[in-house]
Parts: sequence; C-alpha cells; structure tokens
Amino acid sequence: MIAIHGVWDVVVVGAGPAGATAARVAAEAGCAVLLLERATIPRYKTCGGGLIGGARAALPDGLPVRVRDVARTFEFTWEGRRRRALTSAGEQPIQMVFRDELDAALTVAAADAGAQVRDGTPIAGLEDDGLVSVRTSRGETIRARALVGADGSAGRIAGHVGVRCEQIDLALEAEVPVGDDAAARWRGRMLIEWGPLPGSFGWVFPKGDICTAGVVASRGQGEATRAYLRDFLTRHGLAEAEPLHDTGHLTRCRHPDSPLARGRVVVAGDAAGLCDPWSREGISFALRSGAWAGEAAALIAAAADDAAVTRAADDYTRTVTATLGAEMAASRQVMNLFMRRPGLVHGALTRVPPVWRMFDRYVNGETTIPALVRHPVARAALRAFGRLA
Repeated sequence: MIAIHGVWDVVVVGAGPAGATAARVAAEAGCAVLLLERATIPRYKTCGGGLIGGARAALPDGLPVRVRDVARTFEFTWEGRRRRALTSAGEQPIQMVFRDELDAALTVAAADAGAQVRDGTPIAGLEDDGLVSVRTSRGETIRARALVGADGSAGRIAGHVGVRCEQIDLALEAEVPVGDDAAARWRGRMLIEWGPLPGSFGWVFPKGDICTAGVVASRGQGEATRAYLRDFLTRHGLAEAEPLHDTGHLTRCRHPDSPLARGRVVVAGDAAGLCDPWSREGISFALRSGAWAGEAAALIAAAADDAAVTRAADDYTRTVTATLGAEMAASRQVMNLFMRRPGLVHGALTRVPPVWRMFDRYVNGETTIPALVRHPVARAALRAFGRLA
C-alpha cells in the first residue's frame, strides 16, 4: 500500500506489541499504513518475556515466534524465605520468549498485511493541522489521517495526548547465560520472589541456556533497587556470568482519568500507561489495546467529518476503559493489599488452594483479574484488609 497524495491513512509510531498489532489491524482493514520504529529491528527490550494466556489469545494465528521454554512450576518466596513450589493445572501457563524475537515477528505480520515498515527512524515532533504531521529525525514530514502512538511510556505521543500516570516503577533486568546444570534446574520452572522494598518483587524466567532475571520496585528507590538486584542475582546463582543484557526501564500505570486520544491521535500499550499495577505485566495489555487502536485509527482515517473522528476516538476510550481499565482497577486493589501485607499475599497464594487455583486460571487465560477480585475468598481478604488499613 502507498500513501495517496502523500498522505497516509494511518501512521503508527513504535513497533512493539501494541504498535505492530495496530499497524497489522489497520492494514487488514484496507488502510495505507506506515509503521515507524526508532531502533533497528530486531531490538532489545527490557521485559521478562512471559506470555500468559491473555497475551497468547491476542496474538495473530500462527505467529512464528520461538517459545524458549514453558513454565509449569511456579516457585514463590518471600524475601528468599518460605519457599513453596506449585504446579499449574494448565497445559502451557506461561510461554517464555525473547522480546526482540516476539516484536520482530509481530512487525513481519504487519508488513505481510500490507503495512510499510521504516525502522531506524526516530520522530522529532508532531502537529495537528487538520490532519497529523509527524516530523522525523531525518528532516522529513509525514502526514496522516490517523496516528497511533505506541512509542513507550516516555514517548512523544504520550506527551502530546497528555497521558498521566498514578504509578511509576523502576524495573532492572539481566539476561544471564547459564551452564547445563543451571539450565536443567530452571527448565520448566519460574521464580517469583516478593522483595524487601514496598511493592517489590523479583523474577527468574527460564529460556534454555539463558535466564531472564530482574526486580521491580517503586521509582525513587534507585540505589535500594539496584542493591536488591545484586543480592537477588547472587542468591540464585546468576551473579557470576557476564550478562548478555543488563538494563532498566520505568513501567507506568495510567491514572484512571488519563486521556487515551486527542483529535486524530490515539495511544496504546505502554504509551497509554496500560500495565498491570501488581504484576507489571504489559504484553497482554499492549496486544489488546493495539488491536483496538488499529480499528479506531482505520475509522478515524475514513471519517467524513470531525464528529465521526470524535466518535471513533471516544469509542476506543470506552472500550479500553471498560476492559483494560477495569482490570487495572481490580489489580490496584491487590497491589494495595500487597504493599502493606506482602506476607499475607504470599501465604494466601501458597497455602490456600482456592487462591492458587484462581491465580493459575488467570495465567492460563481462563479468567480475568476483576473476576478474581469478585471471588468470595478474595473479597473476604480485601474486606479484612480494609478493616486493618
């Protein structure tokens, strides 16, 4: 597809799960789509790379991405103590992938659907001038009838739309090569450790001869978070090898009233602040919001007047708010409990079978976070927390 008279139907900024999905969906709707990515594809992204059931259900059929391992056994600890291992009842509860491979496969799917892809193209700014004009670092101006911002939580598009966040966390991660013995020890087994800082946890995800390990905690505790990562890697035998990657990034969760659109521009994924407040899982949020953003962008591009543009943007906002917004609100309740009573959460998850079964059903894609919070056991725990808070 090519732009008609130099104007693209849809321009998507950012080739992560949200952006690549939006580009594919808009192209499948018949739009002339341009997908811009600042880095060269494939590119590394700080991310655990675990695909829960909700994420897998949102992937295009037959996506050729390599699954490096499937975690069926979950080890939980609280500050390295009270270790408990539980086995999922599902067939493939969490599939382990590398984000560079996942994002590249999704970008290829967008290109196969007809989107044109330009990587190595950072944007320098954008303007609303009846349509949308995007200025790139190469000095060119690209015009579009609709724009999808999927350029990350600190990207230009989020700032243009006015995205506001109520939770910002620092995630630090290392991809560590491991020997045969360690690879065998972690195969099919992942670790979640509730950490020493408020709201923090660490993880080890197995990927064959590499383990992805990291920690996350509230922003503003940088040195303490770095110290936690060093201790975490040491305790789990992952501190001696030179990491293939050793990076960090901020995860952001939107404020419930934060905008998701402005004029002909919509935001999705990290750029919209769509992320689970407790687990910080974002891939499923990115894939789903990206699909809806692609649909909305196609409608905006075809809109006959400003009223139709507004309707499409408002419909996108309502869809995201009713689904992903509801999931974030429910997870926020769990996060509030976890911040004050991490030991209670650990004990419930590892010692109360109904709680573990609820968690297991969620990671297998058989239920949602709001449904979990409505469960009698969860409601009783949240009521008790409300009396103690």
